Amino acid sequence: MRSLIALIALLLAGPVAAAPTPVAELAKPPADAQAFTIMSTAGKHGASTRWTAPDGARMGRESLLLRGQVFETDSVERLGPDRMLQKVTIRGFTPNGDAAESFAVEGGTARWKSPVDGGAAPYRSPAMYIAFGGTMALNADFFEALLAAPGRSLALLPGGRAHAEPLTTLDVGEGPAKKTVAAWAITGVFNTPVAVWADDKGRFFALIGGLSWIPAGYEAAQPLLQKAQDEALAKRSPALAKALVRTPAGPVAFTHVRAFVGGDHFAPDQTVVVDKGLITRVGPAAGFTPPGGAEVIDGAGETLVPGLWDSHMHFGDDAAGPMLLSLGVTSARDPGNVNALTLARAERRAKGELLSPRVYPSVLIDGKGPNTAQVASVATTRDEALAIVRKAKAEGFVAIKLYGTFNPAWVKDTAAEAHRLGLHVHGHLPAGMRTAEAIADGYDEITHIYFVMMQAMPDSVVAKSNGIARFEGPGRYAKDVDLNAEPMKSLIATMAAKKITVDP
Repeated sequence: MRSLIALIALLLAGPVAAAPTPVAELAKPPADAQAFTIMSTAGKHGASTRWTAPDGARMGRESLLLRGQVFETDSVERLGPDRMLQKVTIRGFTPNGDAAESFAVEGGTARWKSPVDGGAAPYRSPAMYIAFGGTMALNADFFEALLAAPGRSLALLPGGRAHAEPLTTLDVGEGPAKKTVAAWAITGVFNTPVAVWADDKGRFFALIGGLSWIPAGYEAAQPLLQKAQDEALAKRSPALAKALVRTPAGPVAFTHVRAFVGGDHFAPDQTVVVDKGLITRVGPAAGFTPPGGAEVIDGAGETLVPGLWDSHMHFGDDAAGPMLLSLGVTSARDPGNVNALTLARAERRAKGELLSPRVYPSVLIDGKGPNTAQVASVATTRDEALAIVRKAKAEGFVAIKLYGTFNPAWVKDTAAEAHRLGLHVHGHLPAGMRTAEAIADGYDEITHIYFVMMQAMPDSVVAKSNGIARFEGPGRYAKDVDLNAEPMKSLIATMAAKKITVDP
């Protein structure tokens, strides 16, 4: 399961020098290997296979192309007498370089080395190593071991303990391929529960999310599985909201706090009054009497800040809401997600069934191609793009986010329609488009600083900015760009004059 964390980390990090195993030398799956499609609501992104070699080794092979970033890995696992992992070898490469990783239990000691860590610990059976990277086959074997463990609980290496709880069941497939699968909530690996699907024999079936692994031939079930697991996980939310939330009968006065005032400094010994969700008073505590009937909370020695914003938060699941609130985040911009799940969460929040910041969501719109963004609403024509914009408005979204494979020729009309409907326009730059062109065609905001720098990049970078070039190009050339000279000088002046914002 750490491989999912690895995927996120590698998408954000820059490449490093290494000598990974070439693709031609990675394991080749046999014809009868179990095949999985790696997909999203936008289409297919790769393939993953899983099989057992003649010598008993458990094998995995995975190829993933995600918005121009290439992952090519394989994995070899051998089990010990306790049916836990005794040895793991991962090879291949990711956008971050060499994917090499190893784990082994020898002489009662477990040792591991990954691209980000290494260590050793006494091995106490049973315990399962959670790889940082590698293939879905590793996660599948972990999941199956967890379901088979006493009490569905299993110690983990490098540390922690995982648990599995039943969520729901669903029938998938047609005819002879029809089967009943069950979703399990896995906790102890991430900071929120992860739903994983198994067949009636406890074997891994699918992992469904923004990026999904699903058996070949069952791709049509992806949205059904996603809806079922989201609804099952959501059943936990009302009880949590009821247990943690209390609606005040009247105003609430936080007295003698250190408060952030004037938008630029903290002031000591302040009293802040909140009524019906609005801050109605901020000022010195001395000489102030809270309104009659107000609930008074003594904040002496504490600091009170207004609700924070997370301006770029791809809202993952219901559990993300309480997590963000615990950090003081009360408002969040979601710049692209699975639209149906976004709408369902908004409805639950409005009913008081979900603890969550107020979310301001965008519909992510992309074109069709090998680098299409996962979770995108895909437009293959100008009219389809305009229809997506109108649907976004009708469903309550506040913005559209254009992406790298979107046709540049459609930007002007798409942005104009969004503005006509009162929607904000932001996003990546479509490949072949420079920053000033996007602004001229209607962008209100540029997503990521490297797309601001795209104005000064060579044509070879701009032409392929929907792939890895959007990272590598600015990484290579931005250091030599003079912001006080053309073309950046005019761009910055235009952005200032038009109040074009940047989401770094």
